[in-house]
Amino acid sequence: MTTKYSFNTYLSFDGHCEEAIEFYRKAVGAEIMLLMRYKDMPPEAKAQQCGAAINENSVMHARLSIGGTTLMLSDGPCSGKYDGFSLSLTGSDPAEAERLFAALSEGGQVQMPLAKTFFSPGFGMLTDRFGVNWMVHVEPPA
Repeated sequence: MTTKYSFNTYLSFDGHCEEAIEFYRKAVGAEIMLLMRYKDMPPEAKAQQCGAAINENSVMHARLSIGGTTLMLSDGPCSGKYDGFSLSLTGSDPAEAERLFAALSEGGQVQMPLAKTFFSPGFGMLTDRFGVNWMVHVEPPA
């Protein structure tokens, strides 16, 4: 039996979600598909799940579209450092990859500058200013 399901990356920003959304909108053209704040919860759900410490304007759940891929985010708690995985972004050509790489690395840290490699006309790795690891590359010509 085959089950159809979807798989998405979900990032928590510990109070910086809205800032991250704006950054990804500018850096990689992310489109907001859904944005729900804690204040939008029905009162009975709020009493069950939130407690007094939640800022009502914080992002409870957001869904972005980046190049046809879904990225989910919230103001949920996190350690502030995302190790062990990277988001991979493919540019349509070396110039586009360079633009994406430069935008994402603004305020972040470059681990490997975008450069030609044996497997790609352009590949680089960085950590953005929110601590999220990214790999930017260009598909080699067929």
